[in-house]
Amino acid sequence: MIAVTRLDKQLMYLNPDHIICIEETPDTVITLFNGNRYIVVDRADAIISRVVAFRARISRRATSRSARKYLTRVGSSQFNCDKHASGDTCSDSQNHTPFHSRVY
Repeated sequence: MIAVTRLDKQLMYLNPDHIICIEETPDTVITLFNGNRYIVVDRADAIISRVVAFRARISRRATSRSARKYLTRVGSSQFNCDKHASGDTCSDSQNHTPFHSRVY
């Protein structure tokens, strides 16, 4: 979310993924996907730099070491079926059959 200031000095947060365009007439107008338009005090270049910083922050978090470690841990424990010494098949609690292929 990025912070913008309305004309009445009220702080508002917008999702930058929903922004279609930013027009800079005498006032700055932000148009969203749902058709809402907001007139804000902030200049277009300042809003664009906030969007770029927001996306850079998201990219840094996605490529961080802790994010990769989390994804590796979830993938290995959730989808691997450990073979037990008593048999070659997984127990029922570990059998991950897709919903659409179950027989009812």
